[in-house]
Amino acid sequence: MMKYVHEFNTKIVYGMSVENHNHISRKKNVYAVSKSFKKYLKRYGREIQLPISYESLRHFQGAMPCYNKNGEDTLWETVFYHQSLTREIHHALIRIYSLIKAAGANQAEDHLHVERIDFCVFGNSQPFRVKVVNNYNDVYSYLYIKKADASRILGLELEHLLSPYYINYLVDNDTLIEEHIAGVPGDMFIDGFLHRPDFNPIRIAKEFVKFNERCFARLLGDMRSYNFVFDITQDFDDVQFCIRAIDFDQQSYEGRKNFYLPQFFKENRVFVQLVQQHLNAEVIEQYRQEERAQLFKRIKSQRHRLGDLKASVDKDELAPPEKIKQLAQELAQYFGNEKFLKCDSMAEILRIHLRELVVIHLYKT
Repeated sequence: MMKYVHEFNTKIVYGMSVENHNHISRKKNVYAVSKSFKKYLKRYGREIQLPISYESLRHFQGAMPCYNKNGEDTLWETVFYHQSLTREIHHALIRIYSLIKAAGANQAEDHLHVERIDFCVFGNSQPFRVKVVNNYNDVYSYLYIKKADASRILGLELEHLLSPYYINYLVDNDTLIEEHIAGVPGDMFIDGFLHRPDFNPIRIAKEFVKFNERCFARLLGDMRSYNFVFDITQDFDDVQFCIRAIDFDQQSYEGRKNFYLPQFFKENRVFVQLVQQHLNAEVIEQYRQEERAQLFKRIKSQRHRLGDLKASVDKDELAPPEKIKQLAQELAQYFGNEKFLKCDSMAEILRIHLRELVVIHLYKT
């Protein structure tokens, strides 16, 4: 029996104290985007000049709590600007919407308007959320404006290259624009969707195993239930599920190996229970093998771009030195590979980790 499958089935013992699960000890550092990383982003169409910056949006005059349709506080605040600036700000935001949605084509901008700008003071990125509405049919979309952070942008780029999903984002110096990722947040899915009689729990368990494998392979951490969403699709004979990450703040940042495994967060306990109830070790390994095979295909098809990405961030500071050392030691012990111990950057750890878990390990099984 493979060690990782054994971990999935035996090391999560429910009823134990919270201290045995993953937790975040303190707020994450924000790292500037280096010149070499900016050069990469510009080469691949991610870095462009934007009409407004994150810091400009911080100069709002007032705010009021934002409630959901059930009257509950969402922890977001709707912000307001001086009347003389509002029109200019809204015009700039609609232009950004056009840049990220339609590659800059401005034909549709005349029939769009900004309905609301929300600000979240919690979390590392302290994002603005902009609601853009079509005047003709009231259909709306969201975009997010955040302070640019090198590890977060690396996470977005890896999601675009190594996951089954495309990601739209733009960067301009210290400003990051992200497209909204639609889906049901994992914590809401647990409360309102998980036990629906038309939802097959085996399919949910299968997708969690694949998501768990995908996060570990590309070292995306902190995938608690509210940091990923369920994309639910009605197929002709059943309901299909896909799990998508929506928060890339903890890409290659923490030092603990288990922090990159969603199975070790107490918020995901119910999904691990589904896996244990409905999947045996052989089926779990089959799904992990399938995900590794897909990752291998993506790595092969994107090898030149991934090489450029690795070179652009190879010497960048993406995490504190003590976290780099800890993760290198834990992965070296886990894989029995001392090459990790020679790594002095998160980019180098990630390169060896992908090779060990996906390229080499795939052909050992």
